[in-house]
Amino acid sequence: MARPLRIEFAGAIYHAMSRGNARQKIFRDERDYGRFLEGLAATIDKFRFELFGFVCMPNHVHLFFRTPEPNLSRGMQYLLSGYANWFSTRHRRPGHLFQRASSSKTNAIFGTSVAISI
Repeated sequence: MARPLRIEFAGAIYHAMSRGNARQKIFRDERDYGRFLEGLAATIDKFRFELFGFVCMPNHVHLFFRTPEPNLSRGMQYLLSGYANWFSTRHRRPGHLFQRASSSKTNAIFGTSVAISI
């Protein structure tokens, strides 16, 4: 069964999460964290994401952001593929780094944006 299509629209706010394959570490040291943050900065610039907050843990990441255009899937693919390719080369590790496509939740309510309080 295919996963449901992502809801994407201009101005949407997302909580996206990506976990390591089999819950394995996606960050082994400070250099890994630094490279991921460089990729996150490049993704924000390229896709114009408005980042509200993020958390990087050894085996997964959480991102909370707004997309000014309906480009969540392209932006996350750019970020995660770029990091996974770099990580695999650096650590000489074959196979998938991430468990599956990133999961995300949006504030999509009838195609409008709403404020989210945490």
